[in-house]
Amino acid sequence: MRWVVTGTNRGIGLELVRQLLARGDEVVAGVRRLDRAAPVQALGERAEGRLRVLACDVADDASVRAFAAEIGDAPVDVLVNSAGVMGEMESLERMDLGEVIRTFDVDALGPIRVTRALLPNLQRAKQPRVVSITSGMGSISDNTSGGAYGYRMAKAALNMANRSMSVDLRERGIVCVVINPGWVQTDMGGAGAPMPVEESVRRMLAIFDGLGLADTGRFLDVKGGTWEY
Repeated sequence: MRWVVTGTNRGIGLELVRQLLARGDEVVAGVRRLDRAAPVQALGERAEGRLRVLACDVADDASVRAFAAEIGDAPVDVLVNSAGVMGEMESLERMDLGEVIRTFDVDALGPIRVTRALLPNLQRAKQPRVVSITSGMGSISDNTSGGAYGYRMAKAALNMANRSMSVDLRERGIVCVVINPGWVQTDMGGAGAPMPVEESVRRMLAIFDGLGLADTGRFLDVKGGTWEY
């Protein structure tokens, strides 16, 4: 299988590449800056040509178009929109609206840019899937603690975008889901998070492998089940 994963220089994206290569899959890994791609590039040393590391700044239209052009006409079985930022967790009075816009651009619009650019590749696959990494903090019904405006709004917007894509792309046979990876031990989640990144990715891959059209549009959880939007 050929996977495309964005945001692979660290965290969940990097671990996704590691586990996918270990099981024999082919991966195109997108990184915002190639000069910071050493961790993911190192994974290719024993991958026997199954890893390509390409520049892909999901917040930049031209970068995403160039990324898709380098992939060419190859079918893409699974696209994982993993690139994301958390932004600042400021209060209503103190939040930086410029930072909120940047978070929205990466976390909400980034997956739309990449998915749209790779639609021809997805349509060449037999069972194409688009998975976007969201967060439980993007659930409107679950928000009882407030705060985190930029991150919450961006992930809620991503969830809505996924819902629309699931409707629009269903007739083309493309499955579109979002998944909450849990609170994970990464640079973003912090060392105090309860779930190791290896476990989160292992659980997610098991879910991704079993996805079918009956799942399209769902807001999944790494531990099983679904969230309310």
